[in-house]
Amino acid sequence: MGSETKRVTKAAGVVGAATLLSRIFGFLRDMAIAGFFGAGMGADAFFVAFRIPNLLRRLFAEGSLSIAFIPVFTDYLENQGREEAFALARSALRLLSVILAFVTILGILLSPILVRLIAPGFADTADKMALTIALTRITFPYIFFICLVALCMGILNVLGHFAAPALAPVFLNLAIILSVFFISPHLTEPAVGLAVGVLIGGFLQLALQAPFMIAKGVRFWEQATFFHPGLKRVGKLMLPAVFGAAVYQINILVGTLLASLLPEGSVSYLYYADRLVQFPLGIFAIALATAVLPSLSRQAATRDMAGLHRTFGQAMSLILFITLPSMVGLIVLREPIVALLFERGAFEARATALTADALLYYSIGLWAFSSVRIVVATFYALEDTRTPVQMATISIIANILLSILLMGPMKHAGLALATSLASMINLLLLIRRLRERLNGAGWEDSVKSACKSLLCSVIMGGFVWIVAFRALPFSGDGILSQGMQIGAGVAVGCGSYVLLARWLKSRELATVAAIIRKKRPGTD
Repeated sequence: MGSETKRVTKAAGVVGAATLLSRIFGFLRDMAIAGFFGAGMGADAFFVAFRIPNLLRRLFAEGSLSIAFIPVFTDYLENQGREEAFALARSALRLLSVILAFVTILGILLSPILVRLIAPGFADTADKMALTIALTRITFPYIFFICLVALCMGILNVLGHFAAPALAPVFLNLAIILSVFFISPHLTEPAVGLAVGVLIGGFLQLALQAPFMIAKGVRFWEQATFFHPGLKRVGKLMLPAVFGAAVYQINILVGTLLASLLPEGSVSYLYYADRLVQFPLGIFAIALATAVLPSLSRQAATRDMAGLHRTFGQAMSLILFITLPSMVGLIVLREPIVALLFERGAFEARATALTADALLYYSIGLWAFSSVRIVVATFYALEDTRTPVQMATISIIANILLSILLMGPMKHAGLALATSLASMINLLLLIRRLRERLNGAGWEDSVKSACKSLLCSVIMGGFVWIVAFRALPFSGDGILSQGMQIGAGVAVGCGSYVLLARWLKSRELATVAAIIRKKRPGTD
């Protein structure tokens, strides 16, 4: 248990730090896009166009390929040796490259159909539809680069390297930021510059992985069979994982589709709000899920079920300890956060208020979005594909029904709420099934820890609200005033949460400190 705890803690610290840097550049990217494009036709068209290859990335790369590949690659590494595992990796890289080339060509040809499926409401505006189709064709090759990056991520993570894959999105964000300032202003249709930036960013992300793959001994140019026997196992896990691991993205896609039927700007409001929720989701949930999957897979491969149970319980307690206060903080400070980051240029006060509404309802589900990643990772470490698919199907149906029900009275905010509620349904169903799979023992500590974290978060939220909106004399809409308001709220929130957690003797506090230091709890 100690060895795996150390591995997970160190890996989570590396991935979290790299993801934090990526998210910071992501916000700079979104600030640049918001300032230049606002929430108008160009922004709506780009967000829909980019969502199509981005969704495929989540579905067929990070959402399924990595989760399906890591347990099989780990099993080969642990039980059949390094040489055979690397032969599997080379075979996977070659086969995936051929498949992705075909998918890219097909996607470019079918872009008009894809856009009409994703954003049917755009058909009412010919210029908007034509622009979205053009941007989709430019951005679609991104799926070729990023899926190969995801496979490299799985290989490197199992081999103990987490930094390069986690840093890769920084290059995408930099490419888009530079395109806003140096490409878009010189084009007749500025949004095309964003699409070109996506393409450049995808290439740079893949190029970053190559030297680290070589350093770890993966010589992808060496001879390998095109169809390695292990790929059959990967395929069996991957096909159902498309739905089981990416239910959040499918639900977001449903929201985008329905938002295209709402007033102009609705797609953009949901996009900007989702980006803000992705900040804690990426830094904490995705980082921890990325770090814990290799450990869970090792324990499953060696049949250490007791160790797997402990690792899962620790990961769940830790993710709730971090995401519950993040959720409360986003809810309380949602409007000043949106105003500080985006309210400038073409992004006006009305857009801030409407984006903050979406952020409120996305934030309600943050704890569920985060926890689902840990639970799903556990199922796939056990090579159980059926359960996540069953629960995901129920969740997607619930999201569609809730979205249709809520979008009438609540507009785009109703779509955000539906996504959160559907994710909660998915999580509760998954946990119920996992309890049966792990014999239901040892869950008391996790439940107790979650209750402590929730109590601390609610009390913390009260302190943040008092400081940010009542106690201190913040006034005006300037960046300085907004920054001070948010800074004071965050400082008081962090301080009060830490003190409350110490008072309630939450064990996760020491783990978080260890992650920050990239050390195991209790070591010097």
